[in-house]
Amino acid sequence: MRRRSELVTFFILAFGIWPILAVAAVGGFGFMVWMYQIIAGPPGPPA
Repeated sequence: MRRRSELVTFFILAFGIWPILAVAAVGGFGFMVWMYQIIAGPPGPPA
């Protein structure tokens, strides 16, 4: 029974929680870059 419990926990982590955390991390980074560009302007040489 212990092995089945560990297997269920593994699948919940592998296919549930980690993908959600990965999408949240990438989305959070993109949001930070977006906010920075709103404040500091777009990248590139000054016009």
